[in-house]
Amino acid sequence: MRILLMFLSLIHLFIKIFLLQADTLREYLSKNKAPKNNFYKKILVFTITLVLCLNGNFTNKLGKQTSFARATTAMQLPLSTHGAKIVDDRGNPVLLRGVNWFGMETETHAPHGLWLRDYQEMMAQIKKLGYNLIRLPYSVEALRSSQVSGIDFTIGSNQQLEGKTPIEIMDAIVEEAQRQGLLILLDSHRLNDQRIPELWYGDGYTEADWINTWLQLAQRYQNQTNVIGADLKNEPHGKASWGTGDLATDWRLAAERAGNAIGNINPNWLIVVEGVEKNVPGQYLAQHWQGGNLEGVLKYPVRLSVRNKLVYSPHEYGPGVYNMPYFSDDKFPQNLVHRWQIGFNYISSQQKAPIFVGEFGGRLNDSEKEAIWLNKFVKYIDEQNLSFAFWSWNPNSADTGGILLDDWKSVDLPKQKLISQLLSVKFTEIFRRE
Repeated sequence: MRILLMFLSLIHLFIKIFLLQADTLREYLSKNKAPKNNFYKKILVFTITLVLCLNGNFTNKLGKQTSFARATTAMQLPLSTHGAKIVDDRGNPVLLRGVNWFGMETETHAPHGLWLRDYQEMMAQIKKLGYNLIRLPYSVEALRSSQVSGIDFTIGSNQQLEGKTPIEIMDAIVEEAQRQGLLILLDSHRLNDQRIPELWYGDGYTEADWINTWLQLAQRYQNQTNVIGADLKNEPHGKASWGTGDLATDWRLAAERAGNAIGNINPNWLIVVEGVEKNVPGQYLAQHWQGGNLEGVLKYPVRLSVRNKLVYSPHEYGPGVYNMPYFSDDKFPQNLVHRWQIGFNYISSQQKAPIFVGEFGGRLNDSEKEAIWLNKFVKYIDEQNLSFAFWSWNPNSADTGGILLDDWKSVDLPKQKLISQLLSVKFTEIFRRE
């Protein structure tokens, strides 16, 4: 009965179309040199397609979102870049929709939350909510260590992690991500376990230590195709500069050295380069977030030997993290889009390279201004078709909170509802699949 009603509705629709467009159809038939039966074949194909649409098989917004449940498995790795897009090996556009799951850069030397959750179960939840990537921070100190803490080895599959070193736990996360259809972006977040350094060296580590760690990872995961790239250094700031030519501080030059060294070993990886905070000759905006200032790319782009692997990555936060002066501007929030365009998105607009927002996040219930900023930025990401990794999956990020609540299991529903505008799994589907 349902099919019959659908067919009758379809016939009714076509009668309307033919009546409304009769002149256009007659003109097409008179001018088209192909036999008329070809035209009717096209109509038949259109009819079949329309029936499928009416049957509910196409639920996503065309041109903006694809079914990540299928897209991640259908994605042909490795990834590359083409103009402002990240593309798969077939040239199909890819939007990275990720979360940051931190912990390996801290004293635990393992992703946080494993004191309460099975790591495989945790990753299944990430996938279920509609994310397709984990940005996985680490410290150089952690990967050189043999010590791990903060894991309850009696919980489910966490038993498999007992006795493993930090790098072996990273292996387990990577392998499970591949099994579940999740991508991994590695992030050199810290050198030691205590803080984010201004530069890519310091805190007892040299530039060679930093690069050699990347080379170790590039070699280790050379055949692990779901590890898609290297976020070279988290949030250069302070003394870090861009385009100054100072070998001691010019982050752009250091990114070239590290990126080209990685490319020599693993040319399949994306090389993700964050901005700085200040010290960019001729910069227009007075304030930027740490790692968020990519104004220098305009005159001083990163030069990689493998050019179609470069991705630029700003970090962006709201007043809940720090009350920047522009949040108190009379034009707030209308002033934000102008800032984002000047600070980083001109790179994408001018087809120079893709933009991957490596971090953004906040608490929706802390202040009206924070909620306004976060809603505005989510809308901007959607309109500009930008890739991102939300900060954070963890609830124990003091200034932003996370997708999860403090029990490490329940989802922060208002936050996930907002982010789900960017995901294929709609907010209502989360409950339908429980």
